[in-house]
Amino acid sequence: MADLSRYFEDLVAGKRRGTGDRALLALLRLASRPYGLLLALRAHGYRLGLLPSKRLPRPVISVGNVTLGGTGKTPMTALLAADLIGRGLRVAVLSRGYGGEARGRLRIVSDGKSLLTPPEESGDEPYLLARKVPGLMVVIGADRYRAGLLALKELNPDIFILDDGYQHLRLQRDLNLLLLDAARPFANGFTLPAGFLRERPSACARADLIVYTRCAHSGEPDLFPDKPSVWTNHALSGLAPLEGGERLALESLRGARVTAFSGIADPAAFFDLLEASGVRLTATLAFPDHTRYGEDEVAAICRLQVASRSTLLVTTEKDAVKLAPHAGRLVPCFAALLEIGGADLSPLDAALEKLL
Repeated sequence: MADLSRYFEDLVAGKRRGTGDRALLALLRLASRPYGLLLALRAHGYRLGLLPSKRLPRPVISVGNVTLGGTGKTPMTALLAADLIGRGLRVAVLSRGYGGEARGRLRIVSDGKSLLTPPEESGDEPYLLARKVPGLMVVIGADRYRAGLLALKELNPDIFILDDGYQHLRLQRDLNLLLLDAARPFANGFTLPAGFLRERPSACARADLIVYTRCAHSGEPDLFPDKPSVWTNHALSGLAPLEGGERLALESLRGARVTAFSGIADPAAFFDLLEASGVRLTATLAFPDHTRYGEDEVAAICRLQVASRSTLLVTTEKDAVKLAPHAGRLVPCFAALLEIGGADLSPLDAALEKLL
């Protein structure tokens, strides 16, 4: 499965140039046209009320994107949740729980006080959000409306954040945040199965506010000047030991030989961020997104650490929540703490003030 995933990524990125590869890509591009049209018609049906959608009795803020993979939804959701909790609100995140063993069944991951569902069942992102943001309530379920009703009954939140909700049009939202990677906002320009777009770029019209992520500096690019926009960047703020304990400054890695590994949508971006932060990487290992770490994966990490003569292991927070059973073998291992920020977040603050 991992090899197939890598082949697909290389194929649609234009890195596979054999005759058979080009023929397959041409067929996929033909198939992407009706796929994109179908999703556009679906969105139009919801907009006209031809397809049913439901509303929760509390405000809903959606955080999502139009591409596959990472644009920073999890750190953006964490930032937004912490801001709302800081305003004195009871906040519940509604997530599908992708990659977890619950497979779309309703579960309360956190009641704001305790973690109630393990990461293997909830999925890595919901569990990470529940652990990262004090006081945050998290509920998972394929049907986010039913997840919201469960949260209302058991947790009584003041406001909901719909995680990865841009395409979940069955649930109405009061503020629609769209995240776009500033470097590659529309990836290769094709929808599935010939590219990384979940929908055509025209779907961006549904957004109330655009959040550009991974920006080198504020003000670029502004693809939608008629919409409020903020420019954000990703930064590593420190290190958390996998076995627990006091957090360390990122500078403690400088001079060390480091093996970095991850099973996220864009591992290369994580590795680049480490190096841009001054970390010397002697080896890297990328697993498929939402990897469940078992014996094979842990053994591969250990072999690479030995082969590269690395003294430290570094991974992402999303990976770290699934590695607790293997902490004794991955020594020493740290999770790099990712934060999202921007020079001017006032358009987002204004949108929240208007909503609240």
